[in-house]
Amino acid sequence: MGSLSPWHLLILALLMLLVFGGRGKLSGIMGDAAKGIRAFRDGLKGDEPPPAAPTQPLARPEAEKDTAAR
Repeated sequence: MGSLSPWHLLILALLMLLVFGGRGKLSGIMGDAAKGIRAFRDGLKGDEPPPAAPTQPLARPEAEKDTAAR
Protein backbone atom coordinates (compact mmCIF):
# COMPACT_ATOMS: atom_id res chain seq x y z
CA MET A 1 0.00 0.00 0.00
CA GLY A 2 2.85 2.39 0.74
CA SER A 3 5.17 1.24 -2.03
CA LEU A 4 5.21 2.48 -5.58
CA SER A 5 4.30 0.02 -8.31
CA PRO A 6 5.90 0.18 -11.77
CA TRP A 7 2.74 1.93 -13.05
CA HIS A 8 3.11 4.65 -10.43
CA LEU A 9 6.75 5.15 -11.37
CA LEU A 10 5.86 5.33 -15.07
CA ILE A 11 3.20 7.98 -14.43
CA LEU A 12 5.62 9.98 -12.27
CA ALA A 13 8.29 9.76 -14.97
CA LEU A 14 5.84 11.02 -17.61
CA LEU A 15 4.82 13.93 -15.40
CA MET A 16 8.46 14.82 -14.77
CA LEU A 17 9.15 14.78 -18.52
CA LEU A 18 6.14 16.99 -19.15
CA VAL A 19 7.14 19.54 -16.52
CA PHE A 20 10.92 19.55 -16.82
CA GLY A 21 11.56 17.97 -20.22
CA GLY A 22 12.71 20.09 -23.09
CA ARG A 23 13.23 23.79 -23.11
CA GLY A 24 10.33 25.80 -21.74
CA LYS A 25 7.61 23.13 -21.72
CA LEU A 26 6.00 24.36 -18.52
CA SER A 27 6.30 28.02 -19.45
CA GLY A 28 4.83 27.25 -22.87
CA ILE A 29 1.84 25.47 -21.33
CA MET A 30 1.27 28.30 -18.86
CA GLY A 31 1.64 30.91 -21.62
CA ASP A 32 -1.02 29.14 -23.68
CA ALA A 33 -3.32 29.03 -20.65
CA ALA A 34 -2.79 32.76 -20.04
CA LYS A 35 -3.60 33.54 -23.68
CA GLY A 36 -6.80 31.54 -23.39
CA ILE A 37 -7.87 33.37 -20.24
CA ARG A 38 -7.09 36.73 -21.84
CA ALA A 39 -9.11 35.85 -24.93
CA PHE A 40 -12.03 34.77 -22.73
CA ARG A 41 -11.97 38.08 -20.84
CA ASP A 42 -11.81 40.07 -24.08
CA GLY A 43 -14.77 38.09 -25.38
CA LEU A 44 -16.77 38.95 -22.28
CA LYS A 45 -15.99 42.64 -22.68
CA GLY A 46 -17.42 42.65 -26.21
CA ASP A 47 -20.81 41.27 -25.06
CA GLU A 48 -21.75 44.23 -22.88
CA PRO A 49 -24.93 45.98 -24.00
CA PRO A 50 -24.62 49.67 -24.80
CA PRO A 51 -25.59 52.02 -21.98
CA ALA A 52 -29.29 52.83 -21.93
CA ALA A 53 -30.39 56.37 -22.78
CA PRO A 54 -32.09 58.28 -19.96
CA THR A 55 -35.82 57.79 -20.16
CA GLN A 56 -38.42 60.55 -20.11
CA PRO A 57 -41.69 60.18 -18.19
CA LEU A 58 -44.64 59.36 -20.42
CA ALA A 59 -47.24 62.06 -20.99
CA ARG A 60 -50.62 61.25 -19.51
CA PRO A 61 -53.53 61.00 -21.93
CA GLU A 62 -56.16 63.80 -21.87
CA ALA A 63 -58.79 61.56 -20.25
CA GLU A 64 -56.58 60.99 -17.21
CA LYS A 65 -55.86 64.70 -16.87
CA ASP A 66 -59.60 65.49 -16.62
CA THR A 67 -60.26 62.86 -13.95
CA ALA A 68 -57.20 63.87 -11.94
CA ALA A 69 -58.35 67.48 -11.77
CA ARG A 70 -61.74 66.56 -10.22
